[in-house]
Amino acid sequence: MPTTQPTRVVVIGGGILGASTAAHLARSGAQVTLVTAGSLADGASGRSIAWLNSSGDRSAEYHYLRLLALDRYRTWSVRHPESRAYLRFDGALKWAAPGESFRETFGFERAGGYDAVWLERDEIAKFAPDVNPDAVADEGAIFNPGEGWVSLPDLIAALVEEAIADGARVIEHAGDARVDVQDGSATGVVLGDGTRVAADRVVLATGPAVPAHLEALGVMVPDATPAAFVLFTDPVDVEVTTVLNTPRVAVRPTPDGRLVLDADWAEQSIVVGDDGALTVPEESVQGLLDEASKVLAGSPRLTAHHVGAGLKPIPGDGEPVVGAVPSVAGLYTLFTHSGATLGLILGELLAEEILTGSPSPVLTSFRLDRFGADAAPEAVPTGAWAPVPQR
Repeated sequence: MPTTQPTRVVVIGGGILGASTAAHLARSGAQVTLVTAGSLADGASGRSIAWLNSSGDRSAEYHYLRLLALDRYRTWSVRHPESRAYLRFDGALKWAAPGESFRETFGFERAGGYDAVWLERDEIAKFAPDVNPDAVADEGAIFNPGEGWVSLPDLIAALVEEAIADGARVIEHAGDARVDVQDGSATGVVLGDGTRVAADRVVLATGPAVPAHLEALGVMVPDATPAAFVLFTDPVDVEVTTVLNTPRVAVRPTPDGRLVLDADWAEQSIVVGDDGALTVPEESVQGLLDEASKVLAGSPRLTAHHVGAGLKPIPGDGEPVVGAVPSVAGLYTLFTHSGATLGLILGELLAEEILTGSPSPVLTSFRLDRFGADAAPEAVPTGAWAPVPQR
């Protein structure tokens, strides 16, 4: 992409959004430093169900963005044949809870041209032989052949490797990194040890920490971030390829033969301590294992390997927040749910905006200023430092 001038960019955040943005910037010739408080992928990206989709009923603009996102994953899979180990499009199956119906959802998806097939129970084995047909709703299920999953830690590692090959510098375990704001502009980042990294542009891609970080600069972003967890099983003896989104459990495989499980009801059981520590009840862990066993063919015995608990980034209105922070020149942000699906496309489009100075029309609906006056502070003090909580 053409650039307006050589640009030094510091990207804060070692998850999928930060890694993708850094890789796209470095690929286009920017001088990039990627900074993360701990290790790469040790935050929300390391505990994601990572279902790649544009399933269900959503705004036309958001649906279009997600379709572009799926397109970029397919391009990645062709250019990186080795990604077959951690990126798959073997389809996804979903069905409604008792007393509910997915017929309208199916109609919405088909009306928009989304690849969706309605399956009766006796058709399940043909499309998803790893699923127990008896667990499916009486009315049937929706199979989306074009959906899939990704192992984000593996993708992040590949993106960072490319970024480094293109000249990027990566600083892990940077501690409490801070954005230095001088005369209303982001001029760099100060690491936890006091080291300053100068920059022309700074990108905040710190997952659930973004709202607090912006609030420290006087910028308010509606935040619906909950505590959440996923459960990683021990390796299973059965082959599971289909992503499952069922009323009681979501399931997807991993590159090393495990399963990743989550569910809304389990998420709501998390106990948040006064110090912010998260405790996942043992009965929720066992409940997820039992529910997953029920929906898999042969009802295999599943055991827990470990739990990944933390905050799940979700903007207040559920849609992405992407682009420049209007009140702080040179500062950009990425804050979204579905970071797995959106990771490649948002990194690409934001990098292009930074380097060309031209906002992407695709992102018009997802700007920070859609939240109105609360998103624009009266003033940002010179020398303000906004701390980035651990991710």
